[in-house]
Amino acid sequence: MHFNPYGGAAAQLAAALVNAAPDSTAEDLLALLRDQGYKPLGTLTDREARALLSWARRLEPVFARTTDLVAHLNALLAETAARPYLSTHDGRPPHLHFAAETAPTADRVRAFTAAGLAHVVCEDPDRLGRCARPGCGTVYIDTSRNGRRRYCTTRCANRVQVARHRERHPAR
Repeated sequence: MHFNPYGGAAAQLAAALVNAAPDSTAEDLLALLRDQGYKPLGTLTDREARALLSWARRLEPVFARTTDLVAHLNALLAETAARPYLSTHDGRPPHLHFAAETAPTADRVRAFTAAGLAHVVCEDPDRLGRCARPGCGTVYIDTSRNGRRRYCTTRCANRVQVARHRERHPAR
């Protein structure tokens, strides 16, 4: 499935934040933001990094679907005080922003990820998922053509299939 560029990138960043190690440092999170193509990058203090990790824990129920998605995302959007506007920074074509470009990086990321997940929920909430391999728990956005993804990676899917095969055909 091809999501709109704003929702897709923001939702992928939300998944990456949820999957980040709970002890990630400000430098780790800046590298994650950079790897996800988040611009303008800015800086992160240790306090902002902890706030982003706390935010990631609050995004997690959206992927696990352990909450009323609409109510939960509306609360997150309200908290970010999102006020959409168009921007053309860094030579990019016009695109939506939900927080001022001058706002601290953590505040902009919070608004970006909440809005991105809201876009996905509006388009197809079944595209949000958590890996079905026991013990994994990684979250993902299902961008597959048929929308039937159950595992975070091919590696996890293969591990499950190999385990099932071994259960059916034990070594003699």
